[in-house]
This record gives sequence, C-alpha cells and structure tokens, in this order.
Amino acid sequence: MARNSSGRRVRHTDFLDNGVVAQYTGSGLLPGEGGGGSIGAYLVQRAMPHLPPWVTAAGIGIAGGLGSLQWAQSAAAGVGLTLASVGLTGATWWMGKSTTQQRRLHSAITVAAASAWTTAACLAGPTAGPLPDLYLMGAPVVALSWNIRMILRRNDDPVGQNGDKGLLEKVGLARAQIGNAKVEPNRVTAPLAVEAGEQTNDDVSKALGRIASALDLPTSAVRYRPDPDSSRRGDLVIVPEDMLADVVEWDGPSNLGGSIADPLVIGRYDDGAPMLLWLPGDPEAKRNSTHVLVAGGTGSGKGDTALNLQTEILSRTDVILWLSDPKAFQDFRPLLPGIDWAVEGGAPTELMVEALQAAIPARTRWLGSHHYRQWVPACAQTQNDPAHSCRPGGRACGCEGMPFLVAWMEEAANTLRALGDDAFTGIAQEARSAGISLIVSLQRPSYDQMSTSTRASLPSVIALGCDPRDEGFSLPESVIDAGAHPGAWGNRRPGYCYLVSPGIDEDRYASPGRTRAFTHRATALMEQLAAWALANGATADPVTAGAAVSIAGNAYTGHAAEAASTPQLTVVHREDDMPHGSRHVDPEDADIDPEADLPEPEQGDDAPIFGQETGRKPSPEEARELFAQALEEFEQNGQMIVGPVDFTDWCDRNQLSRSWVSLRLKEAAIDGRLEPTNTTGRWRIVPILAAA
Repeated sequence: MARNSSGRRVRHTDFLDNGVVAQYTGSGLLPGEGGGGSIGAYLVQRAMPHLPPWVTAAGIGIAGGLGSLQWAQSAAAGVGLTLASVGLTGATWWMGKSTTQQRRLHSAITVAAASAWTTAACLAGPTAGPLPDLYLMGAPVVALSWNIRMILRRNDDPVGQNGDKGLLEKVGLARAQIGNAKVEPNRVTAPLAVEAGEQTNDDVSKALGRIASALDLPTSAVRYRPDPDSSRRGDLVIVPEDMLADVVEWDGPSNLGGSIADPLVIGRYDDGAPMLLWLPGDPEAKRNSTHVLVAGGTGSGKGDTALNLQTEILSRTDVILWLSDPKAFQDFRPLLPGIDWAVEGGAPTELMVEALQAAIPARTRWLGSHHYRQWVPACAQTQNDPAHSCRPGGRACGCEGMPFLVAWMEEAANTLRALGDDAFTGIAQEARSAGISLIVSLQRPSYDQMSTSTRASLPSVIALGCDPRDEGFSLPESVIDAGAHPGAWGNRRPGYCYLVSPGIDEDRYASPGRTRAFTHRATALMEQLAAWALANGATADPVTAGAAVSIAGNAYTGHAAEAASTPQLTVVHREDDMPHGSRHVDPEDADIDPEADLPEPEQGDDAPIFGQETGRKPSPEEARELFAQALEEFEQNGQMIVGPVDFTDWCDRNQLSRSWVSLRLKEAAIDGRLEPTNTTGRWRIVPILAAA
C-alpha cells in the first residue's frame, strides 16, 4: 500500500492481462504494518485473493450432500437437475463470448464438471461409487487451475497472448500487448506493442481519447510516446491526478545574475518537474539557438506566460530585451526600466522591425570577425582572448562584448496586419546566427495571419489553451498524435500549456505544464527586478546600438543610444552662446532688407486648403528647404515612419498641398533621405548622419 506524506492511502493504476487497467486503493499490509505485526495475518491477507475457488469447491460438496437428502432416487429430480446443469453450462458459454476463447472454455468446463458431480451426488449420494474420489481429486485440481490463472494473468508478458482483452479491446487494440508497468507518483508508464502487420503507432494515437474515456480521465491525462525505432511499439503514459490544479504564484526569478545561456524556468510539469527553456544555442550540447511562438486564445494566460519569460530574461546579465506591445505595456509596465527598447504598436513597431533587419548583418559580421560560429556567453565579455580577436597577428583586440538580444513582438497579429504576413520572415530565418532570438506572441497563429515560412522558422512553441480547431497551428502533428490537446483547455485553465523546444526531452513534449501566476502582489518585486536590471544588466553594444540608431535615430531609446549616435551636432540653446554684438537674426534672413516692400501675393495664397490643388506653389529651392526642415522635425521628435497623412498639420502651417508633399516624398527617397517600408505609402526617415 502506498501512502503520501500525510499517511493517506494513494490511488494507483495497475495493468492486468491484455491491457486491462484496474484502479484500486491499496490496502495490503506488509509484515510489521498494522495487525499487531503478525506474520500470520500478513500471510492470510496475501492468500485471500486465492480463496474463492476453494470456497466454491467446498460449497459444491456441501450442496451435493444436502441435495441427496431431498432428491435421492428421485427420477423427476434427476431430469430437473440434468436440465439445470446443461442450461447453466450453456449460459456460461454464452456469457463468456466477450472474453478470450481460453477463459470462455475454462469457465464452461468448470461449470459443467461441478454441475455434473452435484447432480450425481444429489441423486445417488455423495459417497456412492466413484463420486467421493472424483470430488477429492477433481475439486482441488479445478480450484488450483483458477489460482494458477490468477497468478499468470498478473505476469504481464509483452510477447505472449494474455487472457483478458479488457480495456484495449474496447478501444480497438484487442491484440496489443502491454509490458511491465513502471509506477511512479501520479504516473504510470507501460510499454505497448500493437499487432505486427495489422496496426501501427498511429492506431494507438487515435485511440487515446477512447482510453481516457474508459478510465474516466481528462484527454490530456493519457499520452503515447512512439518508439522512434519502431512503428508498432511505444510507451503508454497515464497521469490519473491533475497536479497542476493548484495555482503557484511567481516569487522571483530562478537565477538572478546568471547567464542567458542558462535555462529559463517558466513553470512546472504535471509531475512537479520544472519547465525549462533555452534561447541561445550550445555547441557542446549540440543545441541550436531558437525563436519562440507563444500562442493561446483569449484568457488562456499569455500575459502571465510572457511575464514568466521576461522576468527570467531581465534577471540575466548578458542579454538585452527589445519589446513591441500594441497594448501600451498594460502587463509589462513595471518592467519597462529594465527593457533596453520598448515601443508601442504602429509606426514605432515598424521602425523596430527595420532596426532588427539592420542589426542582423551588423551582429553577424562582428561574430564572424571574432571567430564565433554562433553566440556563446563569451561573446558578451570584453574580447581579450587572442583566439577571438578581430586583429591580424594573433593579438587580443579588446573589443567590447556583444550581449544576446531578445526581440519580443507582443500581440503580433496587429503588426502582421500592418506590415504583412511575412514581416518577420527574414528576421526569423537569419537572426539566430546573429545571436538574436525572436519571440512572437499572438492568439491564433493561422496561415492567413503568419506566412508558412515564418511559422517554419519558429522552432519553439508555448501552446496554451485554444480552440480545438487551432491545435494544428500551434503544435507539430507528432506532438498532437502523442496526446497533446490544448484545445481541451480553452480559456478554462489559464497558464496550462505544452512546451516544445530544443534541449527538452521529446518525451516531455506531450506533457502538460503550467506557468506561474502574476498577481498584484508581484508588482513591487517586478519593479525591484527592473531596477536591478537597469543597474546590473547588459547594455547594447556599439554594433547593435549603432545599427539601431542608423535606422531609428532619436527613436531608439536604448541605454547605449547616446554613445552610438555620436558625433553630436552642436545646438545653440542660450543667448550667451551666440557671438556678442550680433543682431540675433536667423542666418537665412541675414540678406533680407527690413525696409523693402513685401512681395506681391501669389495665386492660391488666399485659399491654402489641405487636400486640394489650391495651395501656394513654392520654388524648387524653397520646396527642398521646407521639406528638409519637416523631416528634421519628425526625426527630432522620434517619428521615423511617415506618410502624406503625417504632414497634415505641417502643410496647414506652411500653406502647401498634399500632392506637393507626395512629390517631395519621392524626391527625398531618390536622394537617400527616405527608404520605402513594407507598407504602401509609408516611408522610413534615414537619420541625417546616416544619410550623410
């Protein structure tokens, strides 16, 4: 009998015969357990399951003796007893058709022999002729045959044909063989082999729902792990009790001050083991770097899952985080001080995507020049190793290290709608070699939202509860066949998830887990973690920051943005900075005679309406100057993605028309001051230093 820590008896699962699964509560006593420690009591308890055949044999002898007192030498009783014997034997044969042929025959022979002897004993007397000898020899033999059968049926032979089809027969796997089960706390694992040439592992996967129904368990509690070296063998795993029902609140990061190369702990599996996720690769462990898809319906717990991951990331010292969140940081605001660059949706996110595309070749070039085939923790340190020097001659270069970069796209469906379903394709395909991990979070990663190329480039997935029809968008087919069904949860169990990622044992892919919950009590601790990350975490290296500034200019607000944007332009802010004796006149107005008459009004000056062709038409030289000033204003304000609609107020102030702005945008693109984006009619401003 198994007991838990409180002494309560624990329910187990035992595999009997050909796949019969019996649920029972252990009540056996070991020597010295209860019963005063009597060995005799223990032996009696162990013998009790084998007593019924002997009790039945004794009852038949008594019935024959008592019957002879009533019906001895009675012809009518003989006819009645004979018919009863034949009828009972026939009924036994008929009722045994649902069992194996061996059990059916054994039962019918036993009933026929017992009823024949009872009939003869009732009519002639139990001591007449050979009847006592038949009883003394036959009854023990029949009773022992049933004892032997009971012993043999508990010996689960994976290659032999057992006697009771039971559960597997009900689910269409009657000839499957189950081996010796491995019983662990809240988990039973049994090797299973289906009939050779008739069934495959796919048949077992299709039967998992029916097995769960027969055991009265949730669908996710029954899983199947196919043997990669066989198409008919695997392990059947049953978890009878949901140990994830209790909510576990987040109480801090698992490895404060560690490396991003160490595993991130985001929750626990149903057997209590931690859920681990690795982002960078490890050449020694033969593990590749990865991107992650976080998928789940509304209310499935994506927000808490994201917080589990982000708090783990910010607690490491060799990684920076870029975050795009169209929800205006509703869930992540306490962590903002520790995040290197955070933007909302729309044009700022589009700019971040452009910056990522620019950072990939810059980071890859740095890694290659320092002789790194992929990002490893040594990349984040000052390069004092001659083996990783970018200088010729084997001298250490002393270059500043490059931290790992995590680019997080929250509610990515908004970004995909704005930029197109292949917005992340290039990043997902190329970023891993640059020490960048892309994390995409959205509700429904269907193919009408995300291109198949992008989805194929996201090898890791955290699949939370979803619509049953969306399971195939989140998880690989092999994991679903093994018993993973996030559609069974929907939004009723927030935080329940499946984790598929490099570095995790594939046997774990179909095992459900649950992320930790973030309540209002976690806010203060998250703020402390963000302050710690700001003081002790990594900052963007010059290569990454330089690439970001070259695209985003002042819009890149990372900790290293100021250093990356040098040289700085000198701006006059105070009157004392100007040359003494000047007239405080703008240089552009230096040649204007204040006594001269104003120029005559030009046609259109009286009706400067935006969107119509009635605005004033400036000269080409004046037009370029005006438009250059407008782009500088946008850049200084951090708005690096523009289109004609963004010039509405500016056109009103300068009395210019929309068609004029469209022409100037095209001219600026030809001059290299603008770059086209993935969205028609939208342009990215090239920072003025980069353009120069």
